[in-house]
Amino acid sequence: MRIDLHAHSSVSDGTDTPAGLVRAAAAAGIDVLGVTDHDTSAGWAAAAVEAEALGVALVRGMEVSTRFRGRGVHLLAYLPDPAYPPLVTQLRAVLEGRDARVPGMVDRLRDLGVDLTVEAVRRVAGPTAAVGRPHVADALVEAGYVASRAEAFDRYLSPGRPAYHGRAAVELEAVLDVVRAAGGVCVVAHPWGRHDPGVLDAEGLAHLRSRGLVGIEVDHQDHDVAARAELRGIARALDLVVTGSSDYHGTGKVDHDLGCNLTAPDELARLLAAAEDAAREAGRSGTPMLWHGRAPV
Repeated sequence: MRIDLHAHSSVSDGTDTPAGLVRAAAAAGIDVLGVTDHDTSAGWAAAAVEAEALGVALVRGMEVSTRFRGRGVHLLAYLPDPAYPPLVTQLRAVLEGRDARVPGMVDRLRDLGVDLTVEAVRRVAGPTAAVGRPHVADALVEAGYVASRAEAFDRYLSPGRPAYHGRAAVELEAVLDVVRAAGGVCVVAHPWGRHDPGVLDAEGLAHLRSRGLVGIEVDHQDHDVAARAELRGIARALDLVVTGSSDYHGTGKVDHDLGCNLTAPDELARLLAAAEDAAREAGRSGTPMLWHGRAPV
């Protein structure tokens, strides 16, 4: 069974529609797909229709932008009730923060002599729920200032680069609490992918485990062999679920092909069991409402 639990559609910063993402997963031989757009569930319904038609099991999720001890951290929230009001409020705050930073980035780019407008960014982004840095990067590519998203981030948009603009973020512990109350569970995404371990060292991850974190995304393209081995050891010591995934964005991110990293079936079973427990504790109907497919065997 081939299980990829982290992929993005054009609802956030991927380039495939939700249905197109599922078709791409089926073509890549993926049996179980996690649809995890940034800070939104807007792609779930279309993905579910296509997944049912193609026989792909769907784990519905989202990648939530948070802050922990002063550092930005992404959380993969799986199987929450997307209509739970406190979760809706948190996600609205995150999306508003994403949207508000775009004019600031454009202003900084214009100060650098880059002729870009907010309207151009929004046009390139299309009907996404979460306009952000990747769409500014796409607008820079379209205007001919850079050749790729990667070059746009390296030259202009990453922290420390001249057009980087920070934004407000929800505190990580608050997201853990709300996702759990919504009947879902959280896995920290690519914890060592863009930084040294920092606040997500063994002590930090142990603290998050005590606050309800369920798993660590260990097998990710941004983790080298040594990082994966160390994270796997931490997960084992803390009894955390170990996931693996592509973090697929279509043509928006190279070297992240669907299925390049996978989650073991027994780890998916643990994740689903934890979500069942969370749904039961929250008095909700449980994961069958939000998960299409059969449990791994």
